[in-house]
Amino acid sequence: MKTSTAKKSEMKGEWYLIDANEQVLGRLATRIARLLMGKHRPNYTPHVDAGDHVVVINAQGIRVTGNKSEQKIYYRHSTLPGKLKMRTYRETSARFPTRPLQLAVLRMLPKNRLQAKRIRRLHIYVGTEHPHQAQKLIPVDIE
Repeated sequence: MKTSTAKKSEMKGEWYLIDANEQVLGRLATRIARLLMGKHRPNYTPHVDAGDHVVVINAQGIRVTGNKSEQKIYYRHSTLPGKLKMRTYRETSARFPTRPLQLAVLRMLPKNRLQAKRIRRLHIYVGTEHPHQAQKLIPVDIE
């Protein structure tokens, strides 16, 4: 029996639509990361970028469990001494509603050369309107 390896030319990319309203941040991010990597396909190969595009709508409706809205902190540093910036989840989501989901998915992807290509296929929108109607989106039920 031979082992087959997926090739990029054999893969046909799909477009998926996910409604993030009232979804838990971490569980939603893992599902999106799997779609971006292509792990839902039967011929998944780790070193081949064979994932799909994911369009997420209603990003402002994502919820977190417990006290994470006050206790979860996002850090930024400008590499200058004393320039460490900290924001809680609530402050970050109020100012940039799509950033918590984008960071959660980015940090769940493997840290390799394909990470940047995969995260570019993630499209997050605050409301229900998006410019991807022509791609014939496949709705995904997150349950």
